Amino acid sequence: MNLSKIARLAAPVALLGLLAVAPAFAQEAAAPAAAAPTPPVPNKGDTTWMLISSVIVLLMTVPGLALFYGGLVRSKNMLSVLSQVLVIVGVVAIIWVTYGYSLAFTDGGALNSYVGGFSKAFLAGVDVTTVVETFSRGVVIPELVFVLFQMTFACITPALIVGAIAERIKFSSLLVFVVLWVTFVYFPMAHMVWWWPGPEFASTNPADATVAGAGLIWSFGAIDFAGGTVVHINAGIAGLIGALLLGPRIGYGREVLAPHSLTLTMVGASLLWVGWFGFNAGSNLEANAYAALASVNTFVATAGAMLGWLFIEWIAKGKPSLLGAASGAVAGLVAITPAAGFAGPMGSIVLGLVAGVVCFFFCSAVKNALGYDDSLDVFGVHCVGGIIGAIGTGILVNPALGGAGVVDYTLDNGAGTAGAYVFATQVMAQLKGVGVTILWSGIGSFVLYKIVDLVMGLRVSAESEREGLDINSHGERAYNI
Repeated sequence: MNLSKIARLAAPVALLGLLAVAPAFAQEAAAPAAAAPTPPVPNKGDTTWMLISSVIVLLMTVPGLALFYGGLVRSKNMLSVLSQVLVIVGVVAIIWVTYGYSLAFTDGGALNSYVGGFSKAFLAGVDVTTVVETFSRGVVIPELVFVLFQMTFACITPALIVGAIAERIKFSSLLVFVVLWVTFVYFPMAHMVWWWPGPEFASTNPADATVAGAGLIWSFGAIDFAGGTVVHINAGIAGLIGALLLGPRIGYGREVLAPHSLTLTMVGASLLWVGWFGFNAGSNLEANAYAALASVNTFVATAGAMLGWLFIEWIAKGKPSLLGAASGAVAGLVAITPAAGFAGPMGSIVLGLVAGVVCFFFCSAVKNALGYDDSLDVFGVHCVGGIIGAIGTGILVNPALGGAGVVDYTLDNGAGTAGAYVFATQVMAQLKGVGVTILWSGIGSFVLYKIVDLVMGLRVSAESEREGLDINSHGERAYNI
């Protein structure tokens, strides 16, 4: 053995001897500096899943929602509905990257409970290097992916309103209303429900600090996995207010205003169902078991609601209809949206069955009794279904009922796990969230409709309505026959 090897072996032994005879020296020696924690980086699987989810949520709107609504109106208004849905997507997409994302998903300072600020207007500071947290501590996705995913939600929500006021609203007035509505109603609602400091903050700070930094409805403890309040109750109330202010279509209650193409409605409903997997499972922000749970629930709750609507209609009217099956499917999709990642599959089936039956009742008996002309039943399906889903989420999240529980980030050393479930507390939080949504959207929508009506008028002339909006508003027809 050469001397160099002996020296290398002897050095640790000598050091141990020094430490043994001079402990004070060891205590005074400076400890090596701890390595800085490595910041989390996006996982390619999560990123891929979110990109795919974003694309199929867009598929829900164009062509899914456009065809679903277009088939339900008369042929003379088919093209107008397609145009309204398509152009709304374009308008809202530009608004979203201009200031919408910032108002929804940044800290709003003194107004933070209600709306964000303008720190990320024009996507300032958002680039290929920035990331956002998911719902797991230490897991992130590229911020641009989150911007894209949430943009699809912002686009479809005002497009849903079209169904309540179809066949009689001015195209120009609708676009102005949508610009105002997403600015003063949708972006604040998204902030109130979904904005919070994140799992990293919540796992290392007092619960009070997390609540103080969150949006109003989030701070109640209300849970909304994919937008039962933000999207469906929000749009459903706005649709009802619009239908009441515009008044019924000419001939409503006296003439047959039947759908012109249930074939296209079936195609649209099917595309909605496919795209809704991105809507619900994508809202998990990660490709993991919770995304799988949301996917299963999206499938079975929709099936349950479709069958619930179909059979109750069969009993009440004597025949099962395709329109009923398609409407029931959409009602189930709406109801499971807030519960998708919280409920268990068996609970989701029950939720779907309840939604199918109750929404059928509202779209037939209640609507006929009250006499309002919600053209395509936006209120009866989206608002009522959203309310059922939001309240049902507070029940079905219970692990004793097969639910996934609500994550408490103060447990398991900050990793997060299901906390204690208290029925009354959770359901009350859900009710408060529903109440705020109804008031915010209802009052805000009423004011915005009235402003647009006073400035430029909401409704087309009687002559234009009789002729049809396709040729009158757009100078073209859906069908050249």
